[in-house]
Amino acid sequence: MSTLEFSNLLVTQMPVLRTFALRFTHDDDTIRDLMQDTVLKAMRYKNNFREGTNLKAWLYTMMRNIFINQYNRKRYQNTIVDSTEGQFLLNSYGKHSTSETERLELRHDLALALDTISDKVRRPFQMFVEGWHYDEIAEKLDIPIGTVKSRIFQARKSLQKAL
Repeated sequence: MSTLEFSNLLVTQMPVLRTFALRFTHDDDTIRDLMQDTVLKAMRYKNNFREGTNLKAWLYTMMRNIFINQYNRKRYQNTIVDSTEGQFLLNSYGKHSTSETERLELRHDLALALDTISDKVRRPFQMFVEGWHYDEIAEKLDIPIGTVKSRIFQARKSLQKAL
């Protein structure tokens, strides 16, 4: 299926996508964002869609997963674990303030820690942090996607130890 044909199919499904989004939220801005994220992801992974299968179900599953991931990200984004006795969970709704000096120091520590890991592990990690997807990194570096994931995991572990 060509990109144009797939795009036309997606356009015909926009009212259905809106109905799906209404099941998750009733905020107009969130609905538009959810629809946009779903269409973007559908276009990105159009090669995974098989002709003759249920496009609505594929889009609904995609939208549901996007909503769940965003919900979980927001839910845990402001949770801080207090290391005092009892380990209380606190929700921080204000901005987390750090001084410019602290941020520079953290960047310096991170740069030093990055220098301690090998280039074959560091390069995929840096690309991932810059926003590249696993498949794009694998293609650019000409390595299997499993190797990309493994190297990013290794880089995270090394940075955790170093920091």
